[in-house]
Formats: sequence, C-alpha cells, structure tokens
Amino acid sequence: MKKEQVVNCQFSVWYPTFKKHTIKSLILPLPQNVIDYLLDDGTLVVSGREEPPSHSQNNDSGEEEEIQWSDDETTATATAPEFPEFTSKVQEAINTLDGSVFPKLNWSSPRDANWIAMNSSLQCQSLSDIFLLFKSSDFIAHDLTQPFIHCNDDSPDPQINYELVVRKWCELIPGGEFRCFVKENKLIGISQRDYTQYYDHISKQEDDTCRSIQDFFQENIQYKFLDEDFVFDVYRDSRGRVWLIDFNPFGEVTDSLLFTWEELTSGTNLRDENCGGETTEQDSPAFRYTTSDVTVQPSPCLSYRIPRDFVDLSTGEDTYKLIDFLKLKKNQQDDESDEDM
Repeated sequence: MKKEQVVNCQFSVWYPTFKKHTIKSLILPLPQNVIDYLLDDGTLVVSGREEPPSHSQNNDSGEEEEIQWSDDETTATATAPEFPEFTSKVQEAINTLDGSVFPKLNWSSPRDANWIAMNSSLQCQSLSDIFLLFKSSDFIAHDLTQPFIHCNDDSPDPQINYELVVRKWCELIPGGEFRCFVKENKLIGISQRDYTQYYDHISKQEDDTCRSIQDFFQENIQYKFLDEDFVFDVYRDSRGRVWLIDFNPFGEVTDSLLFTWEELTSGTNLRDENCGGETTEQDSPAFRYTTSDVTVQPSPCLSYRIPRDFVDLSTGEDTYKLIDFLKLKKNQQDDESDEDM
C-alpha cells in the first residue's frame, strides 16, 4: 500500500467527485490548537460545552454564602481550553445539517468510542459531543499520529491538512451496510459490514443486493476514483437504492471483514463465491455474509471498552503479560501461605 493511496482516501479528496451519491456533509479545517487538545493525554476534560445560564441570587433572605470547604492552595481544577471561533463554526455547520451530525476526521470516525456517549451513539449535536468521542477514540488518534504506518514505500510522509467532517445524521440500519473491494478497477468482493450479526433479509435478497451494488459501482465509481485498487463502503436502503458512504485504502489498514487480505490480493478462494452462485461470469464479485445465528460474534469494537492488557490476557496474544500475571499470582499465593504458618 502506497502513501498516495492513503492520501487519495481522505474525505475532502473524494467528496467533491462523488457528492451527489453520498450523504450531505460539511468540511471544516482543524486548527492546530484543537489538534493539540485532541492529542493531549491528560485528564479527559471536554471543551466546547455551552455554559448553563447564570442565575442572579438575591440575598434578601439573609442566606449565607456558599462555604468553600477546601483551602488547599495546591488543589487545581482541571479546565478545558476554549475555542470560541471554532466552536461557532462547528455549531453553524451542525445547524445547517438539521442539528444532528455524524463526525469524522480525514479518514476515520470514532466508532470505537460510542460506548462513552450518553446515548451510546455517534450522533452529535454540539462540539462537546464531538470532542468527547474524538478524545476517547484510538481510531482518531491513529489518524492524527500514524496515518501512513502500514505503507510500504519509503517516500517522505505527505503534509496532511487535518479536517473535521460533519455529515448529516441518518439512521442507517447496520444490516444495510456493505464493504466492497476493488482491484485493478474491478469489483472482486462484497462483504456484509456488520458481520457479527445475522440478518435474514440479506440471504433472502442476496441476488438483488449484489446486482444493485454492482450496477452502482459500474455507473458511478468505476474508473472515477483516483486509484485502481481501493475499498468503498455503501448502504442499500429499503427501496433498494445504493448510497456511497466512504472510501478506504486497499490494504491491511482497512478491515477485510469476512475476507482475508491474502485472499483479496491473490484472488484465492474467490472464484467459487460469485454473487448468486454465478460461476460463469468472470467479473462477478464474491459475496460473503453471515449465514446463520450460529456464527454471530461479539463486536470487535468491544475490545476498546476495557484495558488492552485484559484483552491480551484473555486471548493469550501477549505471552509476556501472561507470564508476568502468573508470576504475580504465584507470589500472592506464597505470601498467603507464609501468613497462615
């Protein structure tokens, strides 16, 4: 995967070309002081909040003033920096998009952080909602710090102008989202996006779904994107209309879902899974989806809700952490045995 491919998948690069096929969105340049705030590892203090109206209190009743119980001079209250001009621009953009938006940066959305929101949703109505998600998201941190980490070319990292993208909020049913893989400008694979769940309508509408996505690709995307290898996400609504959602690089930085990257790059195991079982059409893409409740799995984003060390221990992915943990438990048991003697 080349750095140029990553650059071409930035929202502001592809949106002008495909604007009429996707959700209405607005793009705002991200000031450097906002970027610094998002990267600050300190206490999560959310900026951009609207202050509650101050109420003047009449002291006619003779009530005593509120007592300040702490006189410790070293006690400091964590306060978030304020960005009044940027806050005003963001709120204006949100209002233009009917008051509720889906936020993202140049590439990623904070979908790994929806657990921290009050409504467990990525729906935002103010800059403070956006900041809460962004500062809690590893995906956003990756965009800001390591966007080219999986690239294999030695060219200097391109200069990135970071942007906040706000998209008009739409209630999308997860069972209508699909990820499409394109190699050499040919659609080679389609995967159910929310592959951890079983949706009965996908199996019943397999042929129609695959055909409508193929038609959408051929009419609106093929040979129009800047690269010949790329990944794009679509949404198929209840009327069968297909909408473009996003573009992603063709490489391991992008989740391959029900495929493996070895299959996608080599073409292995794709020929016998053509849409609708059609093995005669050479250009027909492989279509994969969850076929029964038996294969339902937990969401991969659940791992972002607990410390990473816990995940590594439970899966055995980090043997050194497991060894340290077992040593700790053994020492605790030895100490308890000594106390009993």
